[in-house]
Amino acid sequence: MPRRALLAASLATPAAAQAEWGRATPAEGGFVADLAERLDFGVRSGLLRGLHGVLLAREGRILLERYDDGADEAWGRPLGQVAMGPETLHDLRSVTKSVVGLLYGIALARGQVPPPEAPLYPCFPEFPDLAADPARAGIRVEHALSMTMGLRWDESGPYLDARNSEIAMEQARSRLRYVLEQPVVTPPGQRWIYSGGATELLGGLIARGSGQSLPDYAREVLFGPLGIGRFEWHGREAGEESAASGLRLTLRDLARIGELVRQDGAVEGRQVVPRDWIAAMTRPVIPTGDGLRYGWHWYLGREALGAGSPSPWFGAFGNGGQRLWVLPAAGLTLAIFAGRYNTPDAWTGPTRVWREIVLANLRP
Repeated sequence: MPRRALLAASLATPAAAQAEWGRATPAEGGFVADLAERLDFGVRSGLLRGLHGVLLAREGRILLERYDDGADEAWGRPLGQVAMGPETLHDLRSVTKSVVGLLYGIALARGQVPPPEAPLYPCFPEFPDLAADPARAGIRVEHALSMTMGLRWDESGPYLDARNSEIAMEQARSRLRYVLEQPVVTPPGQRWIYSGGATELLGGLIARGSGQSLPDYAREVLFGPLGIGRFEWHGREAGEESAASGLRLTLRDLARIGELVRQDGAVEGRQVVPRDWIAAMTRPVIPTGDGLRYGWHWYLGREALGAGSPSPWFGAFGNGGQRLWVLPAAGLTLAIFAGRYNTPDAWTGPTRVWREIVLANLRP
């Protein structure tokens, strides 16, 4: 399988992004092994299947960047065999949700969206019948942020099946109403129920509060300051882009978003996302049931580094193996693209890269 490996560049944004490429030694990067060799072995052995791109940065400097060509899709539409590289746009799928989480924090600071403690249903006055339901009165914006609204939602099936709640939402006449009218199955705040519908509600609040489409707003307040000039945001039609899964970025630009989170929302001395929002967004709210916890549209975990106590990491995960990990204590950002869409074990390859190649070889 063709591959392209690039090593040791700057991830500075936006002006210094075109730094010369050179090779960093493991010692310079703080690792005890050649990560490129470990990654290459994993791919050739078949242990790491379907990877399209891997980028590891430490303290803003790229230590490892690799691309493997492969079959790909754009929001479910087959693209055939794609030559992957630094300029290739790639589906983020549900990593999009975490980007929307950042956008909500920016919009909140600008007074464009309701605060987390606000009741949710009055934010959508076009549905007075739903707002009048006493069973829904206790649901707040923060419950959409943490996916604890208590509404029925099921995305366990393939994203090609109308029984999948996200697909049913996309086929509904009103996506917002579809989400809001789902039956209440548990009191709000008590159980994590994975829901692209929650993200759709947040995206709707951002769009109506800003008076802009989600892509236009993202370009102005987030992508522009990060030097991200090329992206796509897919949806069923213009103005109805999918807040849950429609974003496409390059791997370097996804890593820049990780770096923004690692640096508490700042880039090159400019506070793009409020620092207090990053802190609130990455504060554990609810267990996800698989050993992780969830904040406000970001996954949260902990890793033991050396002999010290476990350090927190923040993550954004998407269908097919799309991953973004940020481990501030070690200065690490790891971004991964993959093409194993709708495959139940798509998480295994990226997780092996994170745990068995990156963390296992990090110098104490």
